[in-house]
Amino acid sequence: MTKRERLLHLAEHGELADDYLPAAFFLHFPEDCHAGRAAVDKHVEFFRATGNDIAKVQYEHSYPRLDAIRRSHDWANMPCYGEEFYADQLDVVEGVVRELHDEAIVIVTLYSPFMFAGQTVGHDALDRHLADDPTAVRAGLDVIVESMGYFIRGCIARGVDGFYASTQGGEQGHLQEGVFDEYVKPTDLAVWDLFAGRTQCNVLHVCDYYDSYESFDRYVDYPGHIVSAPNEVGGHPISGKETARIFGRPVLGGMERLGVISTGPRDAVGASAAAAIEDGPQAMILGADCTLDASTDWDNIAIATNTAHTSRRNNEADHSPGN
Repeated sequence: MTKRERLLHLAEHGELADDYLPAAFFLHFPEDCHAGRAAVDKHVEFFRATGNDIAKVQYEHSYPRLDAIRRSHDWANMPCYGEEFYADQLDVVEGVVRELHDEAIVIVTLYSPFMFAGQTVGHDALDRHLADDPTAVRAGLDVIVESMGYFIRGCIARGVDGFYASTQGGEQGHLQEGVFDEYVKPTDLAVWDLFAGRTQCNVLHVCDYYDSYESFDRYVDYPGHIVSAPNEVGGHPISGKETARIFGRPVLGGMERLGVISTGPRDAVGASAAAAIEDGPQAMILGADCTLDASTDWDNIAIATNTAHTSRRNNEADHSPGN
């Protein structure tokens, strides 16, 4: 089977197609590779050099800072950006799909409406606005969802297989009690509604951008064929097996993004990868808990990926996600 066939099988059935264990690691490229042909070429180069089983297109077009949104009620003025706003990123998506679609699934990073709102006014200001009047801020978040729809539809039209959709803001102690669940989470789910039934392989990424998590309970009803989540919850390490049990689906991850895969030494990378595989569920994709350090040696990634590819799963074992 091809890499593409294996990942589509995993997404559809929640189990590995054979004893081949996929791997996928991601990082941001230098700024001169954020758009245009250089970005396409760098994505392709990275995919082939590392042996990745997923081609993920990094999203690199931040929302502009809007000084006009100074108070919570100003979110009524949040503009909706159309497809032209995302043109440079959509060009990269189109190029990567053209180059790699036959070799592997192609998915695209989606930041959350909450994250784009933070880019718009600054993350501290967003937190203050939500504390002051979350209903007013929610109006702006809804406009961001509408804007993201243009990008999502553009990606689908260009042939992507799915999205790597992030959620942020629900980390422990970050927002006042109830604000995330009542005002932020619905906008996360509204984004998922734009593509969940139209794409074949989607990854839910529970991102610890701000802090760690007390639990994953509020995310278990999020869609997603595969889950990427932190390696710590409630102040304690959590195994890939346990994460898969909580979510009831395969896991992408296992390795620490700032651990030996990012820092070396090379002779420790294989052992760390093997330990993550041993700690993971039957149905998994070896990866990291989030984006690797941008300076990570690509050879380290190739070593980890090769460790996954040469470690064979027992096809006769129970393939349920938590095993």
